[in-house]
Amino acid sequence: MYPATFDYYRPKNLEEALALLRKKKDCKLLAGGHSLLPAMKMRVSTPSALIDIGRLRELDDIKIGKSVIKLGGLTTHAAVAESKEIRSRCTILSEAAEMIGDIQVRNRGTIGGSLAHADPAADYPTVMVALEAEITVAGSRGKRRVAAEEFFVDLFTTALKSDEILSEVSVSTMRKGEGGTYLKHRHPASSYAVVGVAAHVAIKNNVCKSVRLVVGGATVVPVLVRGVEEVLLGEKPSVNTIATAADRVAESLESPLSDLYASGEYRAHLATVLARRALAEAFRRAQK
Repeated sequence: MYPATFDYYRPKNLEEALALLRKKKDCKLLAGGHSLLPAMKMRVSTPSALIDIGRLRELDDIKIGKSVIKLGGLTTHAAVAESKEIRSRCTILSEAAEMIGDIQVRNRGTIGGSLAHADPAADYPTVMVALEAEITVAGSRGKRRVAAEEFFVDLFTTALKSDEILSEVSVSTMRKGEGGTYLKHRHPASSYAVVGVAAHVAIKNNVCKSVRLVVGGATVVPVLVRGVEEVLLGEKPSVNTIATAADRVAESLESPLSDLYASGEYRAHLATVLARRALAEAFRRAQK
């Protein structure tokens, strides 16, 4: 199928892109285009104009500090997956990027595009909430920062306003005694997550000091599982305590998604199984 007619703009810098966003009311931003272009071909989306920001170098940058990793909105999945520094300082992030689609998708798809699109089955949103990432957006009123947990509002809906562009994502590097992992059950056709689970833990003297467990793909936005802290905090991680914590997953998933591939009940079961495995691996890494 062919998309409806549209105007095409290619701004030279972020300021010009923001000006076009303000001026063109019914427009869409184009970065990697993996979600937008198929939607336009099926005429699910019919913007009157496309603003191509894919060549804005100021948004395509990786900055690795002592305690923080900053990723420009146009950083590709491949760049995240292949960065040795990111892999050594925040393994969970590289591993999640490596699981996205295939090599062609990873070479063109961007972290900003994935987060802004907010597909429930995407991998990055789940990981970003687990890592307590900070998302920077640029708009006509300047820049503002949004916690990842507050960024995802509803199905394909974020805290981004119509005149804003996701410019940067910041995550903390892993410190001694911390560990994280991301696991997912892939859809066999698309490689999207039927269910994805991210775990981030910290231990001291073999006792759990902090834990975040997040489930994606099962509901319209990533879910931070409540109740795992009261099971694990102050305890030595064991098979039994991890299993008890993972059992809190199902009760945290309100109205899990159902489709032809997986029912809501099946997704809740998958999430529980993956949560058990993710927590066990995160604690193993923390102990290393």
